[in-house]
Amino acid sequence: MDIGFDSKKEVRTADRFLSPGVTLVLCALLLSAVFGQSVEAEGNRDSEYSPLAGRHPVEHVAASLRPAIRDLMETFGREYPRGDAFLLRLDAIQERFARGAHAFDELLALQREALLANPLVSGRPILYVVRHQYNYDHHNTHNFAPDAKNEFNQGEFRPGGALKTIDFGNGGKVATLLDVPDGVIRDPRVRWDGERVLFSMRQHREDSYHIYEINKDGTGLTQLTFLEDVDDIHPLYLPNGDIVFSSTREPKYCMCNRHIMGNIYRMESDGANIHQITKNTLFDRPNDIMPDGSILYDRWEYVDRNFGDAQALWTVNPDGTNQAIYWGNNTPSPGAVIDARSIPGTELAIAVFSSCHDLSWGALAIIDRRLGLDGRGPVRRIWPENAMERVRDPGAANNVWDDFVSVTPKYKDPCPLNDTFFLVSRLTRGSGQPHDHDNRTGIFLLDIFGNELLLHEESPGCFNPMPVTRRSRPPESVYRRDFEDAEGYFYVQDVYEGAYMAGVERGAVKYLRVVESPEKRYWVPGQWNAQGQTHPGVNWHSFETKRILGTVPVEEDGSAYFAVPSDTFLYFQLLDEKGMMVQSMRSGTVAQSGELLGCIGCHDDRRMAPPTATGRMPEATRRSPDTLTGWHGAARMFDYMTEVQPVFDEHCVRCHDFGEPAGETLILAPDRNLIYNTSYNELWRKRYINVVGGGPAEVQPAYSWGSHASPLVRVLLNEHDTHEPVELPHEAFDRIVAWIDMNAVFYPDYSTSYPTHPGGRSPIDHEQTNKLGALTGWDLNQQFGHNANQGPLVTFDRPEMSPILSAIKDSDPSAYREALEIIELGKEAFAANPDVGMDGYVISGIDLWREEKYQERLKIEQQNRKAIRRGEQRYDWQLTESAASDTK
Repeated sequence: MDIGFDSKKEVRTADRFLSPGVTLVLCALLLSAVFGQSVEAEGNRDSEYSPLAGRHPVEHVAASLRPAIRDLMETFGREYPRGDAFLLRLDAIQERFARGAHAFDELLALQREALLANPLVSGRPILYVVRHQYNYDHHNTHNFAPDAKNEFNQGEFRPGGALKTIDFGNGGKVATLLDVPDGVIRDPRVRWDGERVLFSMRQHREDSYHIYEINKDGTGLTQLTFLEDVDDIHPLYLPNGDIVFSSTREPKYCMCNRHIMGNIYRMESDGANIHQITKNTLFDRPNDIMPDGSILYDRWEYVDRNFGDAQALWTVNPDGTNQAIYWGNNTPSPGAVIDARSIPGTELAIAVFSSCHDLSWGALAIIDRRLGLDGRGPVRRIWPENAMERVRDPGAANNVWDDFVSVTPKYKDPCPLNDTFFLVSRLTRGSGQPHDHDNRTGIFLLDIFGNELLLHEESPGCFNPMPVTRRSRPPESVYRRDFEDAEGYFYVQDVYEGAYMAGVERGAVKYLRVVESPEKRYWVPGQWNAQGQTHPGVNWHSFETKRILGTVPVEEDGSAYFAVPSDTFLYFQLLDEKGMMVQSMRSGTVAQSGELLGCIGCHDDRRMAPPTATGRMPEATRRSPDTLTGWHGAARMFDYMTEVQPVFDEHCVRCHDFGEPAGETLILAPDRNLIYNTSYNELWRKRYINVVGGGPAEVQPAYSWGSHASPLVRVLLNEHDTHEPVELPHEAFDRIVAWIDMNAVFYPDYSTSYPTHPGGRSPIDHEQTNKLGALTGWDLNQQFGHNANQGPLVTFDRPEMSPILSAIKDSDPSAYREALEIIELGKEAFAANPDVGMDGYVISGIDLWREEKYQERLKIEQQNRKAIRRGEQRYDWQLTESAASDTK
């Protein structure tokens, strides 16, 4: 009889997961962490009472064990033949304990024996990985210590690992399938038929992670991916035998730091025709295959929001279509929801609630998305129990994305055996803090009744436990993607639908703007402190660069229908008759070639059904889709200096300049300073614009930020009686408004001519900057962040006008001349070597190397897609052989 993922049980209600007083009932090794006492001390174990609910440890264990035994008897019947005997022994132990006997050791032995007799545990071998815990490197996604050329890495590679099985039905016999003393094995998954194992392996320090497959007995090792300087991790089998995995094949970087990112790729079972299926600008990790055949994955991405609480669970079809939120996208804490698995026979998922700045572990939680897509309400169960207070509803708190760092114990790699019992790796030694090299994990069996049993532990740590058994295959998905690299299509049924359009009158929305948020292709050491670190500086507070692709009409019934470029990370904004933003997405979406995507409106619940009261087709869908035609010309990267500054130059600077009376209030001059330019610094720092920047997780109300909320626009609309009347041409007004509504960005991309200089942008180096500060008495370190910025102290266009010189011009002429000379050197540097956005700029140096690398990888992706269209097969190893022959 197949006792894989317990298919014979009826679907149980989610109420099973609401048992009160979840208590960590551990083996003797771990009871000290739970009850605050040494469990090795003899003679007093039964007299020390748990501080939890005032109950004795024996009572806790018994209260958890009894329902577990009964559940196993009910579920497995004759396959769990000793259930009655276990209950009799439990009764006897409790009776002896009631008479004052020392019963705890006997009870723990019974707990282990009864739970190990679970056919889901003892009926098949358990696969697991032995390795060190990853070395901490800033973010939970960055745990693979890349060795590729010119890639940023703060984490030390910790070699030594193996792929093993343990058979509890055979006395706990351990078998080694593969040993890599100089490398690391990670992320295994058992094939649907239970015969093969998929995993990622790095054989030595100079290697990258590649995908491999091996027979369940350790024979038949096969390498499937080979691309050099690329890390392929987190593989999953699809229902048809194809494989998806995360990969760094598109070389793009974390916008709030420097780490290389990864998306989901798909290949055939033998490694052929690898192609990208997600195009998020940051990191996507496939977690599990859902019962409907879609991929459950954790996704870290942000558009006009902070870096820390933007990692939620999403789903996507295996061809890359229908990317949709699953849970947690607007939840401020946990900062990361990862390692999710669908719970068999239910509509629930179990996941790790982690933090932005931690290793990829944390609390363990059961989510019921039928109760909501965010916040505490859908969290039906959590381990440890006191971690529930760290789950925050949208709007309840900000800057709490690392609240789960201090949770203990830490959990990782949950594997549901059925809807009741779960395998998991869990902390057994160490503090659980990310920098602690003494952290060690073991394999635990956990259940909904409160049992938490250590099954196995060995050095340096055990991860990824899962049964080696046959599983039911979900249905195969039908391909909706055509691989022609053509357009995709979106329709919106009614933009006025949804709580986030409260206060917007029907008829107010006239247009929908489509904006691309491109990937970050370059990074340098120079740093600007925005909401997080950017390398180099790119915006005052947020991280993204932008490209307006075009604007389409919104019909009277609120509908819109339009074509978009495929494989492009997009977001939408609703505009009124003046072109001013009413509401904006703060998360991205992607259409595949030939895909049609639709939404009800600016909704707050993706599970809601379309309204059917009118019985009419939306007006926009009764015609051909609108096309995107750019914005005041062809679509291009948005550059403040070329799109916005000319408006100020023509209409404002004659009054709002250095030395002018109006300049005492606001300077709108174009002069470049140490990181941006004068007008940009003034508008941000003096809050003439009200934008969300790297803002909070929760969706913002309509009209709450952007042009409608900005003092500058009130002046332009002559709604501010302290300024003389303003008359701007429509295009000039639209340029300023569009800039504000796109979150007031500055640079068109992350390339720079000054990679090692302060901020990655300044034309004067660190030594010159420090000297200038010493001569003038200013702390210029504050110039390279938004928090304590002192304003535009330097102008490289008109050095003698630099405010930093005013205090020493008369009092210290020698210092003045030396300081002026440093600023003039910066002016000369810009003339000889313009930065991005300046006339004459040419990408060079490390940025040029990275751009060439990006184009090489893009060519590989296009060639693989071409092979798919032609019905051919193309492999990584062909590229490797070709590269080797080119060097001969």
